[in-house]
Amino acid sequence: MTPPGKEREGWLASRAVQAAFLIALVTLWYLATTRWHVSPLLLPNPVAVLRDFWEILRTGEFLGDLRVTLGELAAAFAIAASCGVVVGYVISRSQYRIRVFEPLFAGIYSVPIILFLPLYVLFFGLGPASKIALGATIGFFPIALNTIAGFGYVDKMLVVAARSMGATDVQLFRYVLLPAALGHRIVHLAEAMEMAPMFAYIAFVVAIAAILNALVSALEARGKRP
Repeated sequence: MTPPGKEREGWLASRAVQAAFLIALVTLWYLATTRWHVSPLLLPNPVAVLRDFWEILRTGEFLGDLRVTLGELAAAFAIAASCGVVVGYVISRSQYRIRVFEPLFAGIYSVPIILFLPLYVLFFGLGPASKIALGATIGFFPIALNTIAGFGYVDKMLVVAARSMGATDVQLFRYVLLPAALGHRIVHLAEAMEMAPMFAYIAFVVAIAAILNALVSALEARGKRP
């Protein structure tokens, strides 16, 4: 196990190299625009870029565009997350569907979706719809694949035991599949002796379980009201 002092030294050394690289890059950039007569049409002066950057921040002219972009991003993520989790969960409930769809999704995901941008523009137009559809497609496949991996490879004994005790689909998801899907990462971290992130994931699982229990209890109490 690497001593903490060595880890910190390695971290500082890597950050020093990164800082030196950036400083050298900016210096070359400045020299190219001031001493080597590179046209500002090709490469603007870094001082002018910094000045304009500060002016953009000061005036806040970017806020309108940022609001639109974040809205499109949120919509794309919501679509990708909801569809990816639902589709991944449905596929994960059958080993046959896993064998069919997991390699298919992985193959599609390996293709750069951005190549199909002209088709998205053709079908959805030049407005926000095409951007949201493209973002949702890009986000769908990793979410679906991770959902399949998380739910599809849970220890079968846990599922059989829960079913034998009369667990419904909702109870199976709540008490077995969701904790186990997070549990595989905890096991990997424990094997790697990465204790801090392991305990962080344990706390995360406990928090999720507590939130789910609180939500279900609240819904049950609400349903029992006259």
